[in-house]
Amino acid sequence: MPFTAITSAVLLLTACGSGSGGTGGTDASGVAAKNAGIPTTDVVSAIRKDPAAARLLPAGTTSLTVAVSVGGTPPGTAYLGDGKTLTGQDVDFTRAVARVLGIELKVEQASFDAILPALDSGKYDFGASNFGVTDERRKTVDFVTYVNDGQGFATRKDSELTKITDLKQLCGLNVATGAGTTFEATLERNKHVCSDAGKKAYRVQTYGETSAVWSSLQQGRSDVVMSTINGLRYAVAHQDGLKFLNEYHRLDVGFAFKKGSKLAPAFQAAVNKLLSDGSYERILKKWGTTGSAIEESRVSPPEQRS
Repeated sequence: MPFTAITSAVLLLTACGSGSGGTGGTDASGVAAKNAGIPTTDVVSAIRKDPAAARLLPAGTTSLTVAVSVGGTPPGTAYLGDGKTLTGQDVDFTRAVARVLGIELKVEQASFDAILPALDSGKYDFGASNFGVTDERRKTVDFVTYVNDGQGFATRKDSELTKITDLKQLCGLNVATGAGTTFEATLERNKHVCSDAGKKAYRVQTYGETSAVWSSLQQGRSDVVMSTINGLRYAVAHQDGLKFLNEYHRLDVGFAFKKGSKLAPAFQAAVNKLLSDGSYERILKKWGTTGSAIEESRVSPPEQRS
C-alpha cells in the first residue's frame, strides 16, 4: 500500500494506512506502541544537505521511492501510537541519507520477502529494511552498508537453552523466524544436520511480522526465536520473560538496490558523511545499537564470515 510522499525535511515517516503487513502499532504483547517506550528523540532534522554527495546522484534525481517492511517492533520499523507514523533505526537512517542528498522520499510498505525481488523491475528505487548482505543476495542485488548486525537466538527465561553454537542443538524444536530472511535461509539450508546426526529435524515456523514471531514464543507455539541481534536485544530489554542466548553470525546490513544501480555511490557518500559529522553515532545511541557501528560504508562487500 502506498504511503504519502514526504520531503527530506519531514520529522517522521507517516503512513496513509496500515497496509496488509502492518501491525497497527502493537508490540508482541499486544501493548500499543505508544506505551512500549519507543524512543522519539529527533536525531535527523538538523542534518544538512552535502553538495558533494548530492552531485553523485544521477542527473535530475529529486525524489526516490523506498520500500519498507513494517515488522512491528523496534529497533526495526514500527508504528508509533497513532498507527500511522513510522519509526525505527532504518527509518532514521533513510531519512538522514535523504537529507544529506537533498531528495524527497515516497515510502511504500511491502512484505519483507517481496522487496528484493521487486527492485529489478523498478517498482522501488531502493529498500530499507535491515537487509543482511549475503553472497547469495549479492548475485542479484547491490547494497550500501550502514550498520553491522546479524543473526542470533533468544527464548523464554524458563527455557533450558543457554547458547546455540551448533544448529544440531535445535533438533526437535520449533524455531520461529521471519519469512524471506537470512534466518529462514540458514535454517532451511542446514536442516540436514539433524537427520545426519540421527535426530528429529527442527521445525521452521515463519511469520511476516516480527510481533507474530514473539507472540509464537510467548504463547508456547515455538521454543526459540532466530532473528536480528539488535532486534533480539531490544525485545529482551523491553519484554518480560525473555532471554537473549547469543550471537550466531554477524552480517553487514545495507540499503538494497537493483544490480548495477547508479544510486549506490551517492548513498555510500551520504552514509560516510553521517559517520564523519556525528549524526551516525546519534542515531545508534537513540536505538541502543552502538555495538553495530561500522567504520565506513561499502558497496556490496563480501559476506562476513565471522
